[in-house]
Amino acid sequence: MKRVCAGLALLLCSLGAQAGPNISVGDFYDYLPGDKGTYLKRIYNGGTSTAFVKVNISEMLYKPNGTYDEVPLEVGPDGRTRNGLIASPARLIVPADGMQSTRFVFIGDRQRERYFRVRYLPVAPEKGDEFGVSEEERKAYVETVVGGVQVMAGYGTVFFVRPDNSRFDTRIENGGQRYTLRNAGNTVVMVDEFKDCSVAKRTSCAPTTKNHIFPGRTFSFEKQAGRTYRFYLVEGDSQRLVEVNG
Repeated sequence: MKRVCAGLALLLCSLGAQAGPNISVGDFYDYLPGDKGTYLKRIYNGGTSTAFVKVNISEMLYKPNGTYDEVPLEVGPDGRTRNGLIASPARLIVPADGMQSTRFVFIGDRQRERYFRVRYLPVAPEKGDEFGVSEEERKAYVETVVGGVQVMAGYGTVFFVRPDNSRFDTRIENGGQRYTLRNAGNTVVMVDEFKDCSVAKRTSCAPTTKNHIFPGRTFSFEKQAGRTYRFYLVEGDSQRLVEVNG
């Protein structure tokens, strides 16, 4: 009996892995430069059936303690976004083993940096939505993919909209036992591929991390004897390698 159950479980896993859409959205973080108004994003489908993807956007309002609230975008009486980030199109039909693109457009105030959560959600097409499939095609999709064992996974990313007058100004303080980077500019900078390793044994390293420094905030670490620290300081399109010894 145990062998039968194990075989059935393996079959279900196999069906779930082979059938249905499997989307990939690329980078988790996207950045709209201050001198640009649009941004192209490619969505890939490595699955065996078409992916119907909805793009949902909300704004992230950060608090002084580093937490944030997600709020709906501001819309006018006609239902269109008046101040925020929009995706065009917001409904994507991505063929199996294929790719589609959506273009993000920012509308509104860019005096300060703004942050958005973008969610890519595979769904089953419904009556009256904007996918434009026939009723027969809709029913067939639901029966073969959604009605089976397939679980369609979505993805959430963070979209940074830099201000019009983007200014990078990273101040470095390397004194005593702490190394500190302070963002005195008005747009986010990144500490990328941060590595903390033993000098004597380079393979003895802490997990590599990526860190964002928001305007007015700092990133710091304690320097320890026998350790070396290595990272890329990324300011927009510019990056430089920094190495610090404990």
